[in-house]
Amino acid sequence: MKIAILSDTHDNLANLKKCLDFLKKEEIKIILHCGDVCGVETMKEIKKNFKEKIYLTFGNADFQELKEKIKKGWFKSIEFSENFKEIVIDDLKIGLCHSLELGEKLCQSKRYDFFFFGNTHKPSLKKIGGCYLANPGNLANLYFQPTFAILDTKSKKLNLVLINKLAVNQKGN
Repeated sequence: MKIAILSDTHDNLANLKKCLDFLKKEEIKIILHCGDVCGVETMKEIKKNFKEKIYLTFGNADFQELKEKIKKGWFKSIEFSENFKEIVIDDLKIGLCHSLELGEKLCQSKRYDFFFFGNTHKPSLKKIGGCYLANPGNLANLYFQPTFAILDTKSKKLNLVLINKLAVNQKGN
């Protein structure tokens, strides 16, 4: 199964749309979002264009209104956590959070195969023991070019997707 890992959307709806179009084309069934969706309208856009399962952890820039609506169940099929979320997909133990420091600490616990975090906006990948600690970058186009990641749970390969490259491909160039 292929799953998408997103972070730091920061209400950039244009890049979010490019990402969601790609996920639909690739038949991705799960999104892991490492925080900083930001506003309610952005989450509405995600839910309108992605009908599958979403796991979310809150970030430091998520608006209180968004957090309250998610906690009240406004967005079906979203499993959320304040600080970090852990799930099992295809026998892989996966964790996600927003903070690098928490991600490193939990990755060192030896409980996970993959641990994803956000906040820095910069894509990264390193191995700590048997755990891969990765940041999918950001959709917002803040500080670094916009990116997200795709994890193939069968092959255990993680690929970075460049949003700006998607725009070129969609135009046929």
